Amino acid sequence: MKCSRAEIHRKTYRLPELSFEDQQLTSFSGLIIFQALFARLQLKRRLSGCFQHLRVTPIFGHGVMVMLLVVHLLLGYRELRDIRYYQDDPLVRRILGLARLPDASTLSRALASTDARSAQQLRRLCRQLVLERLVRLGLKRITVDFDGSVLSTGRFAEGAAVGFNRKKKGQRSYYPLFCTLAQTGQILDVWHRPGNVHDSNGAQAFILECIREIRAVAPQAIIETRMDSAFFSDEIVRLLEAEGVEYSISVPFERFVKLKHLIEARRQWWRHSGKIAYFEMQWKPSKWKRRARFVFVRQRSKVQSKEPVQLDLFTPFVWGYDFKVIVTNKRIRAGKLLAFHNGRGAQEGVFAELKTDSQLGYVPTRTLSGNQIYLLSAMLAHNLSRELQMETMVKQRATTSKRTPLWAFERLDTLRRKLIQRAGRLTRPQGKLTLTLSANSSVKNELLHYLTELDKAA
Repeated sequence: MKCSRAEIHRKTYRLPELSFEDQQLTSFSGLIIFQALFARLQLKRRLSGCFQHLRVTPIFGHGVMVMLLVVHLLLGYRELRDIRYYQDDPLVRRILGLARLPDASTLSRALASTDARSAQQLRRLCRQLVLERLVRLGLKRITVDFDGSVLSTGRFAEGAAVGFNRKKKGQRSYYPLFCTLAQTGQILDVWHRPGNVHDSNGAQAFILECIREIRAVAPQAIIETRMDSAFFSDEIVRLLEAEGVEYSISVPFERFVKLKHLIEARRQWWRHSGKIAYFEMQWKPSKWKRRARFVFVRQRSKVQSKEPVQLDLFTPFVWGYDFKVIVTNKRIRAGKLLAFHNGRGAQEGVFAELKTDSQLGYVPTRTLSGNQIYLLSAMLAHNLSRELQMETMVKQRATTSKRTPLWAFERLDTLRRKLIQRAGRLTRPQGKLTLTLSANSSVKNELLHYLTELDKAA
């Protein structure tokens, strides 16, 4: 329908007068879909169970405090004191089952009053929620990735230490080790560590625990893992083979001088694509007791190498090429192996989303347990956003060579802008509680879709 110019344009008038009244207005109408998800997962009851052992509990309860923290992160807020900007929101209070919200100091004291057992039980709950999703999916192949991420802290954060910190050199930090599921894009588990440890420091027990947890709920599934060169060791390789896990691990040139000679002496490379060539061989480091499959990859590159000159003693150098070596027990062609191993980069995208959308990099308290609770809450907020989409959407992908997630997930920030941050009014016409939103057809259709699908799944 064609409209006239007079029907579209209007004059600019003066600014309206401002009036602030106590009304049942909410800025986060889209939270109603997470309220339905929380109810289906019985999240409030399960969170409270993580803190039952504490003798002294705040009036609000530690479980409710953590649930508030999850909602706080879902809304997109970072610092604890930002709670004052929505403390009068009626929908937030309704989701939490509270007549009033605690202030920032109460929430901070509640985090500081937790202990190591609280963090351990909350960690177990986060892992259990992800494993329940794996049971419902019934996957034949499950891909897990292990890697660490630096979280910079202040000077007085308990358990922090000065270690490798690319962006803030010399600053104290934590260096948690994450286990990520490639098919769902969720964090299965996390091991909180100080910042002065190596990636693989004590990682064997964590890797074994994650694998056995998955094996317990999916005994028929093939478990495979991808790791960077920090995890390359005979102990980890033997552990994975003993557990029947398929693996691909990058090999560090610095520890094996012979790799440089093998690459530079090689004359025949098998072409995989226009820029990539490879060869493979059964080889073993001198201290290993058996041979393994090593795949040597050469890739054309126009990027100038800026590594320290001393590393040329160990790293092969041929102008215009980059090299990598992968050890694996998978029985697939080298091209598919390379695609599988390079798919590990998706985990960096998960870390970026966690830090940008779920505020993973924020350290709120001085106590170690309080900071662990916050990290687990950020991880839980991320996992719940993925759980919401998996519960209400059909899978868009089959298993790919790179093990791309089976769903084309929207980022939490996208969900926040599209649905969560929607103004609404809570009223009771004829005694029936009603949430009224603007008549936007796109928002209406998407909100009703989520609520309908969640109602079916209940």
